[in-house]
Amino acid sequence: MSSRYPVPQRSETHGRSEEFLGRWLRARRAPRDSVVLTTKVAGPSGQMTWIRGGPASLDSRNIAEAIDGSLRRLGVDYIDLYQIHWPDRYVPMFGETEYDPSHQYKSVPMEEQLLALGRAIDAGNIRYIGLSNETPYGLMKFLQLSRDSQLQSKILTVQNSYNLLCRNFDAGLAECCHHERISLLAYSPMAMGILSGKYYSSDDGGPPDARMNLFKGRYSEGESRYNLQNPKMKAAVKEYVKIAAKHGVSPAILAVAFVLRHPLVASAVFGATEISQLTEVLQATRIHLSEEIVAEINEVHARYPNPCP
Repeated sequence: MSSRYPVPQRSETHGRSEEFLGRWLRARRAPRDSVVLTTKVAGPSGQMTWIRGGPASLDSRNIAEAIDGSLRRLGVDYIDLYQIHWPDRYVPMFGETEYDPSHQYKSVPMEEQLLALGRAIDAGNIRYIGLSNETPYGLMKFLQLSRDSQLQSKILTVQNSYNLLCRNFDAGLAECCHHERISLLAYSPMAMGILSGKYYSSDDGGPPDARMNLFKGRYSEGESRYNLQNPKMKAAVKEYVKIAAKHGVSPAILAVAFVLRHPLVASAVFGATEISQLTEVLQATRIHLSEEIVAEINEVHARYPNPCP
């Protein structure tokens, strides 16, 4: 987990991505130990009926079935890093800024989730465990329980949103990760493409084939966290675009380079539909942001702090 290069995201929720990746690996006959494979088990969701009929919980059966399904689709014997996609309990996510205890529901105990993952480790089906969309409480509770149960494999990562518009990680989780030696896998480094500036470069709302336009109304995260009508988000994006232009890089390169400079970030999780987008992301891995650029970024952040929490 020492590589700081961005990696594509995989999960059982992401259509046929596991199947396509497995096919790609087999076609290239890549040695299994030369590739780090990560994927996730979906949390409770009655809406995702294509996943085991809509998983009602993260109980032992659902976790075991999810792992077997991912192994089959990937065509491999084991998964290097297996993550819980979102908690099996209420937590404020995707634009929520406050915890409301009244939203809590009966959930599968963390102990049961860890036992199921531990059995998968013992069976050789997965090697390491990661969390995603977690809170400081959730991370520390999982770590405590894993120690109490003498889990064979340590929790290695937490995959949360982190970008120029959402730096909540730094407020609480960063301290936990530093002391517990947990790496951040930063997803949405470009805030679903918004930090490219394409949605605000003209009055027409951006290209029709851009994600937020192509799938308008189908992203719960897009409608809440990344609402294009958010005036503070729009103002912040325009300021970051100006900084990028001033220093001769694209807004996308600035956004990804900012994420990769974080000392706790092991990798950035991104999506690309065009080679040009992938090229920009790879260019960002070779960019060093000067103290001057970081100071300008932080000045904008101070004026528009976390408009997309």
